[in-house]
Amino acid sequence: MYRAPVAEIAFTLKHVTGFSQALAGGHFGDLSEDLVEAILEEAGRFAAEEIAPLNEVGDRQPARYENGAVTMPAGWKDAYRKWCEGGWAGLSAPAEFGGQGLPLTLQVAAFDIWNGASLAFALGPTLTVGAVEALDLHASEELKRLYLEKLATGEWMGTMNLTEPQAGTDLGALRCRAERGENGTYRIAGQKIFITYGEHDLTENIVHTVLARLPDAPAGTKGISLFLVPKYLAKEDGTLGARNDVFAASIEHKLGIHASPTCVMLYGDGRAGPAGEEKGAVGYLIGEENRGLHAMFTMMNNARLMVGIEGVGVAERALQQATAYAQERRQGRAAGKDGGEMSPIIAHPDIRRTLLAMHGLTAASRAICYACAHALDMGKVGAPAPQGGKDGFWGERAALLTPVAKAFSTDAGVKVASAGIQVHGGMGYIEETGAAQHLRDARITPIYEGTNGVQAIDLVTRKLPLSDGETVRRYLKELGEIAEAARASNRPELGSMGEAVSASLEDCAAASEHLIGELSAGRVEAALAGATPFLELFGLAAGGAYLAKGALATEADGSAAGQLRVQVARGFAERLGRQTQGLRQEVVEGAGAVLETSPELLAAAS
Repeated sequence: MYRAPVAEIAFTLKHVTGFSQALAGGHFGDLSEDLVEAILEEAGRFAAEEIAPLNEVGDRQPARYENGAVTMPAGWKDAYRKWCEGGWAGLSAPAEFGGQGLPLTLQVAAFDIWNGASLAFALGPTLTVGAVEALDLHASEELKRLYLEKLATGEWMGTMNLTEPQAGTDLGALRCRAERGENGTYRIAGQKIFITYGEHDLTENIVHTVLARLPDAPAGTKGISLFLVPKYLAKEDGTLGARNDVFAASIEHKLGIHASPTCVMLYGDGRAGPAGEEKGAVGYLIGEENRGLHAMFTMMNNARLMVGIEGVGVAERALQQATAYAQERRQGRAAGKDGGEMSPIIAHPDIRRTLLAMHGLTAASRAICYACAHALDMGKVGAPAPQGGKDGFWGERAALLTPVAKAFSTDAGVKVASAGIQVHGGMGYIEETGAAQHLRDARITPIYEGTNGVQAIDLVTRKLPLSDGETVRRYLKELGEIAEAARASNRPELGSMGEAVSASLEDCAAASEHLIGELSAGRVEAALAGATPFLELFGLAAGGAYLAKGALATEADGSAAGQLRVQVARGFAERLGRQTQGLRQEVVEGAGAVLETSPELLAAAS
């Protein structure tokens, strides 16, 4: 039984991310804390009652493909219709196109809830959110008029088409072709793979955003353009027109997210299309020719944050299920109990240790994702930088946090889901309990929208050097003030939290300076060898500081939920946070073994 963690989400927004200060400062119009809490409560109710029951249904009765059409599991179409009728599709979409124009932070909080209820359900709307933002920022007024409102309201869904068999992370290798057509249109031909919700029966139309290359385009990523390619062309009045020449050739059979149709898409293979001699699927340019990556990165950066919140949602659901099971399952007798009935396993220290770590990883990831969303919101509304900050402060803060939000949170989702199986013991390995589904579903999140290794590379090579390193230095200094406040507190329940968080931040600062130095000296490979452990170190340090901030904002004699929040923060800092010392050493000293092991040597053992 899934219960949306509305109180914890509201607390994180109010006391950890700066969202409440932004509300009080009038950055979001007349939006109030009362309205925010009402939105979250209703989202939680809808998720628990309408979406969560479909999670197991979708896992056991996957999306089905037949003759180019995809049928979604029983109940999904009705739930999606109700979801749209509730106004959830356009939470942060522009008001002039049928959306509600609310902050991205609130939308991320809502997707925290949707993903906890069912990751496979939330995936389709996640891609549509990105399509809406890309069109709003880069499309022509005519494309906005015809497509944006129907996407913003959820009447139509959007997709993102990047990957090809030979071009995954390296988009410069893509071969999908675009030819200039009549009346300002383009004709698209080629194949795309791993396209989430590329075909389904939830909406009448599906609006694909597709990267393709014009015949006279420069080589590499500088020659990529972005196109809108609808399943059905829109008539001048916005109604559906002719079937476009874009079809799903198949759907993948996957480890998890079974209800989410992951499609192989064919463009311009002649199955259908508008009358005329020109061949290919009709497409419309988004932005400028050969500048498609500029527009697509709008979607990708949004998607990376939204994938991070997928990790949080799955972790939350796995945590809830493991906690419930640990209270019900009885095995052995707790220490100090010599007779009587067996104890619930939650009484055993190792299970409590595991659950505390699961809580900490979930809460820390949530805080990092919300902080990233808050920075994006502040940049969007043109909020002034904090005292001492320069122009572009919020944009650089969001850029710094995006790879961490994506990678740390999705790694945490996998860890928490795996730990949930461990709490269940043998019953967790059996599909009947549902614990295994959370791990199977979560496992894709560190892979898509840029693998977590790619996120680590991005953090080290592009984000650490921002403003000659001052962006990361200022961020760590801000977090250090939280640690100092915890150290100065006389509250005994905080234990050594302040000292532990300070130590983690010192490790992060030292590792940051080391990597900046390696890059400055041209030792790029040495810096890249430490990129992944650095990202984990960064997430542990930042997450520990955010949890400490929440603990400081919690009354010392508060409710059981408040007391647990403090213990989660303390446990994270004193236990998981201690890992930063080893990660720092790996970043600073561990490159040698990596760089001295040749690809040929590794291959020789196979």
